[in-house]
Parts: sequence; structure tokens; C-alpha cells
Amino acid sequence: MTTPVLSTHKLNKSFGQLVVARDIEIALPRGVRYALIGPNGAGKTTLINLMTGMLRPDTGSIMLGEEDITKLEPQARVKRGLVRTFQINSLFPDLSALESVTLAVLERRGDAPVWWRQLPSYGEAADEAYGILKSLSLGDHAYRTTRELAYGQQRLLEIALSLATRPHVLLLDEPAAGVPKEESEGLFAAIAGLSDDITILFIEHDMDVVFRFASRIIVMVSGGILLEGTPQEIASDPRVREVYLGGANHG
Repeated sequence: MTTPVLSTHKLNKSFGQLVVARDIEIALPRGVRYALIGPNGAGKTTLINLMTGMLRPDTGSIMLGEEDITKLEPQARVKRGLVRTFQINSLFPDLSALESVTLAVLERRGDAPVWWRQLPSYGEAADEAYGILKSLSLGDHAYRTTRELAYGQQRLLEIALSLATRPHVLLLDEPAAGVPKEESEGLFAAIAGLSDDITILFIEHDMDVVFRFASRIIVMVSGGILLEGTPQEIASDPRVREVYLGGANHG
């Protein structure tokens, strides 16, 4: 049996009496596109925070491949290939897209402390950065500053910065948050076109997007996993309909 690229075992987390993660068991194979869905307060962002080291579990373990990363700091997890984005982006508004991604490439290579030597000195890094931008349909916008980009393009730039770390697993916390509807489809089409070597888990509230772009779906309720399955299995399961009955918010 192939080792999952990312897995959790009996993961638990509470804040006082509030249980935010309850015996979570997941196993993500390499290259699969997973959606993580559930009502507001289900624990979706908490799970990503646990997997990336932003929170420490009370009990349980997190494995990246065959390595136990439960006690590793977030930056150490990034260096091992586990990378995330956030609901709110934190980009440098006055840098061009190419400068931003080139700096991320240099950071991965350990050259970022001397980036002031001017980026033209780092042609190889800039070429890699441009290739990443082009793969996300941002090649034509490489020399525009971040503040000039449409919001959907800024979210893609954030994903480009993540790709510069050469991740094995990419966790996207509501990548389309704040993105106009007409831009979100292009954003997810770009995500769907990423290398099959990268496992992707994304949180998304738009069920049309979820069922179009996810090959498997995990449903969370009250800090636990309700079920996991293909989009067809999830859509036909009465428990999922019950969770969302009455127009409950997907968050």
C-alpha cells in the first residue's frame, strides 16, 4: 500500500470545553485534489492550522510521508514540502509579481538575505519564477506591481509564492475568498492545472466549485470528519443534505 503524502491519526484539539478537532483521521494520496467542506465552525481552518503547525494538537499525530511532523515548527514543515495559503493575502503591494516570486525562489535556495544585489543578478531564479507565473496564467502580468493586479490575480500570485517553495502538499484556505464570481472560475482552473505531483486540499464554500474541481471531498461537522468520498457519493449522502438543510452557511 502506498504511503499517504499527508495523514493525521487520532488528532484532537480543545479550547477549554470547546472541542475543535475530534479524533481526526485523514490520509491524502499524492496528486489528489481534495475539498474540505462543512458548516461555519466545523473546524476546517483549525484542521489546516494543526496540519501546518500553527496550532499544536492535544493528542494525535501528523505524518508527512513517513515522517512524524507533529512537533515541527511551521517553517520546518514548509521546508519539507507542506505549504498553505490564508483567507486574507499578505503580499508586497509595491513589488512586481516577478520580483515577489523570484524572492520566494531565492528564499528557498537560501539566497534571500542578499537579494538587494538586484534581481537581474539571479537570472536562473527569475526564470523559474516566470515559469511559475506563466503556469498560473500570470505571465503577461509579471512586471505589474501587486497593487495593480485584480484581486483574483493577487490570489493566484499568493499561490505562485507557495509553488516557489516546491511543495508536495498545498493547503488552500478559501482561495477564492473575496474574489468576484467571474474571476473565481479562472482561479480554480489554474489550481486544477497544477502538477499532479502536488496534493491539494482546499476549503471552499461554493458547492458548484467544489463539485467541479475536487476529485474527493471531506465533510467536517463539529470538529470531526462526517464522511469522505467522491463528489457523487457526497452529493447523494443524506447526512450531507441534513448538515446543510435549511440553507445553513458553508464556511
